[in-house]
Amino acid sequence: MSAAGVVAEPKTKYDRQLRIWGDQGQTALEKASICLLNCGPTGTEALKNLVLGGIGSFTVVDGSKVEASDLGNNFLLDEGCLGQPRAKSICSFLQELNDAVKAKFVEETPATLIDNNPSFFSQFTVVIATQLPESSLLKLDDICRKADILLVAARSYGLTGLVRVSVKEHCVIESKPDHFLDDLRLHNPWAELKQFAKSIDINDKDPVVHKHTPYIVILVRLAEKWADAHDGNLPSTRQEKREFKDLIRAHMLNVDEENYKEAVESSYKVSVTPGISNEIRQIIDDNSAEVNSSSSDFWILVAALKEFVANQGNGELPLEGTIPDMTSLTEYYVSLQKIYQAKAEADCLAMEHRVKDILKRIGRDPDSISRAYIKTFCKNTRKLRVCRYRSIEEEFSAPIVSEVQRYFTDEDYSYAMNFYILLRAVDRLAANYSRLPGIFDSEIDEDIPRLKTVAASVLSEMGLSGASLTEDLIAEMCRFGGAEIHAVAAFIGGVASQEVIKLVTKQFVPLRGTFIFNGIDLKSQVLEL
Repeated sequence: MSAAGVVAEPKTKYDRQLRIWGDQGQTALEKASICLLNCGPTGTEALKNLVLGGIGSFTVVDGSKVEASDLGNNFLLDEGCLGQPRAKSICSFLQELNDAVKAKFVEETPATLIDNNPSFFSQFTVVIATQLPESSLLKLDDICRKADILLVAARSYGLTGLVRVSVKEHCVIESKPDHFLDDLRLHNPWAELKQFAKSIDINDKDPVVHKHTPYIVILVRLAEKWADAHDGNLPSTRQEKREFKDLIRAHMLNVDEENYKEAVESSYKVSVTPGISNEIRQIIDDNSAEVNSSSSDFWILVAALKEFVANQGNGELPLEGTIPDMTSLTEYYVSLQKIYQAKAEADCLAMEHRVKDILKRIGRDPDSISRAYIKTFCKNTRKLRVCRYRSIEEEFSAPIVSEVQRYFTDEDYSYAMNFYILLRAVDRLAANYSRLPGIFDSEIDEDIPRLKTVAASVLSEMGLSGASLTEDLIAEMCRFGGAEIHAVAAFIGGVASQEVIKLVTKQFVPLRGTFIFNGIDLKSQVLEL
């Protein structure tokens, strides 16, 4: 095979996902090393998705042998695996899905490894902990936090399940929100954009020119006309915005002029509040923006951004530099593109100089942050996100009572909160009786009051003394018997793998709390506790 063929193969192989997270995201995945604890159906489903996505390597930790019951809920196992180490069998089948991924297995119970060899986990990018009891999960979370390892906990239990991300801090540049206002600066056009807009006569009677004048030009010109007549102010009230639309319509020559319809539909963009959003202001003013030699590249860029906003930006963020499709003559559209791109490039260059200055000040190599990274940052400054997570220990031992009570009493969230409490309660019961409730049909009737008592204890610890859970749910949890139903496991595993991809690629915003799946009502909710 030619060298070109070797290079092209991964792009062809991962073509669809490259369209979502790009080359940078795929490179991050291919460098990632994943550790999976317990390879039951939940863990296997999560890892399967990541292997197909092209992670660099994975290690499966599981001390079980394949039993007949495994064949009913784990499609990667067959009768030939019976009696074999489950970790070894899963590794073998997963590698068949993508031979470019390196695979290892450790035939050991995760709890033993957590207790006796905590340094084992420091070699990984992410640890996916599935079906771990509360006691082991608390220890693992502490280990991962001390080593700055990303942790994703996942569990399926009958018709419910949860996913929880745990990391001290996760900074996202490319958060990629579903909907976001175009960065056109119509409320504050810069000199070159004003000059271009003035070069086009919006009163030109030539029908071809008039109906192909870009709506950006129309809005810049008419916003200026409005401001001249209103003491320099742009439309702000509902009535003023309605009158501004009427002003745009008054300049139409014919009712079928699509560019003027676009201008009317986009007229609200003229009234955008100047400056930066509260969310970005919080990031800029964060203590971490006071950088030193050990600061991450992200916070150094935030420090540079703060300086840029106060100086070259005149209170605004760097321009993104892209414009949407619109009705326009080709020459007008191309000219607009170049104007926006030139402004974005100038802003990026100013940011680059500030980044280099800061790096010098803190004693780091001025070229240690690439221009490509700075450019990506500049294009996404309005969409930056910083996620900080409480440790699982903090969540359990120091609950935010107001939030707990709000979720518990909210009709929409009460079932999710009930499941959250019951998933903790079954672990407590298992620790006392050395088995999960409902494992034996003959003892379900006895397990129900036991689980109810333990759940009451959890409720009390969370600041809900005297509260009670839904009786039917307590009975259902016992009836589940700790089963990993494949359909639920596949869903929970899918959510877990999605969160791993977000964390590794540093794109999209990961879950900000505990994701609870309610398979009875087919609802998914996130509890920020």
